[in-house]
Amino acid sequence: MTTTNTTAEDAPSPVYRCLLPRSTRTLTFVADLLRGHLKVIGSRWRKLSSGQIATIVVAFLRHDHRLADLAGANHVSASTVRRWVLEVIDLLAARAPRLDRVLKKIAKSGGEVVLLDGTLVRTRRRTGADNRKNYSGKHKVHGMLVLALTDRKGNLLWISAARPGRSSEITTARHNRLTEQLRRAGLGAIADLGFVGLDDNPDNPVIITGRKAARNRPLTTAEKQANQRLRRPEELAHPHQSPHARHPRHHPAARPDGPGTTEHTR
Repeated sequence: MTTTNTTAEDAPSPVYRCLLPRSTRTLTFVADLLRGHLKVIGSRWRKLSSGQIATIVVAFLRHDHRLADLAGANHVSASTVRRWVLEVIDLLAARAPRLDRVLKKIAKSGGEVVLLDGTLVRTRRRTGADNRKNYSGKHKVHGMLVLALTDRKGNLLWISAARPGRSSEITTARHNRLTEQLRRAGLGAIADLGFVGLDDNPDNPVIITGRKAARNRPLTTAEKQANQRLRRPEELAHPHQSPHARHPRHHPAARPDGPGTTEHTR
């Protein structure tokens, strides 16, 4: 095996660690978005065309290639590629739907519940004071925490801004005023045990979670059944199709007096 001492910037051809499965639709969308932005800011010239820039940005976001690898094969600097990536990320983030508009659209279309969950996107370890706040004590890794809302089929509806990895899911939900927005739209949300205690109105909850067992208080049979039903959210979205529909207390969002079926949501 021979050792290559040349730098990545001097690579005579594009360097890829694996094949890039990209769709024409995605590249066209990113390229058109970039062309419109360049027209707005009055940029008349770039080293590469908008289509080539879109390909490089998608390659970086898809496989996390080294900036020097992508830059050297296209005869630009790594800082230029970084600037392109950050530029496209800002353009895509600006098109993200707002939480209140998403919830209003769901309520207008007849929806009653959404699925809520959080995930930690792993990142590299940072240096200095920024290292501690990005470390997740729950997952024992560095990353950024995001929340996501989906419909009952799992289609993504909304995703929150990234928060430091040390943040909890409840703190992130309160930061985005999720409970207030759901109650204003007349919707309910089904979440896992990580969101227990988020809803501050137990008499009229909009965040439906399971029950946690304590050391001195085990779960009852009814609570265990409720936790099992929360693993099948389609039964809560359509209670008339559920074989357990005779127990409406297990899914308050589907009750006639619950937050999901009030008259102002129809």
